[in-house]
Amino acid sequence: MNSEKKKYLLHFLLNKNNILFNKKKIDNIFIKNATDLEKSKKNSISFFSSFKYLSQLKKTKASVIITSDGLKKYISKKKIIIISKNPDLDFAKIFCFFYPHSYFSKISYKNLSINEIKKKYKNLNFGLNFYLEYNVKIGKDVHIGNNVIIKENCIIGNNVVIGSNVIIENSIIDDNVHICDGAVIGKKGFGFKFIDDVCYRIPHIGRVIINKGCEIGSNSVIDRGSIGDTILGEDTFLDNLVHVAHNVHIGKRCVFAAQVGIAGSTKIGNNVTIGGQAGISGHLNIGNNVKIGGKSGVIKNVKDNEILMGYPAQPFREFVKNNK
Repeated sequence: MNSEKKKYLLHFLLNKNNILFNKKKIDNIFIKNATDLEKSKKNSISFFSSFKYLSQLKKTKASVIITSDGLKKYISKKKIIIISKNPDLDFAKIFCFFYPHSYFSKISYKNLSINEIKKKYKNLNFGLNFYLEYNVKIGKDVHIGNNVIIKENCIIGNNVVIGSNVIIENSIIDDNVHICDGAVIGKKGFGFKFIDDVCYRIPHIGRVIINKGCEIGSNSVIDRGSIGDTILGEDTFLDNLVHVAHNVHIGKRCVFAAQVGIAGSTKIGNNVTIGGQAGISGHLNIGNNVKIGGKSGVIKNVKDNEILMGYPAQPFREFVKNNK
């Protein structure tokens, strides 16, 4: 679908959903893609639905921005502003016009035969029932277990070890990464909205980027980003049964024990340790050198060097004092 057709479809969709325009006309500009504020460029459409993203709004290059009536005053008058009662939902609908297959994992059925794998990847070690799609890059000294699925356009670095029953899609995996049995990496995130008893699924087009030296525990799940990417920094270790949701950014040398859950779009600094069964709410900023005790629930931003425990999470000394 070319840009001209997309522009008219977008224009039709906006009118269909009774979104109000500001004085400028959307007809004056080609809309090339839909993306977040941070990654947007000229001729992009994006959305601004929360004051916490004001810093990104000030730097954005997006030409068109969907927002609510209460937030429009923060947007430069140089932008084309679209007023919506539900910016998140309306942007998701627009997103689908640009990326119509982003609701689900694409199944190509264009996998390489065993002979083709051996011919193309001469130094690759793999077990039984290895399903490998086209356009996958794999480095040297990679070991892959049984019943592994790697889907198209993934990149696997050098000295990577992948256990059995692993599924990898929409991912870039750097050197010296270990992925244990049963992990699922790059699946669609948990995004939807119920409006008037109708469920609207939020599309996902981002990737998972796992940097050098990381380890992903057995049966852990890392979701692909919805618009941006989900990122793990170098030498970060996830225990078994850890869930990292869409658009989460994790820094270097972090260690998360079993059954930790991190909700979408949270950013975690370097050298962060999280105990088993702790939960981190979405859209938070967790600083560097933070320690969070097991079974804690973090529901607000955390500064550097804090030690927290409990639900809601509180400074460790206060937790001990209150629970004598």
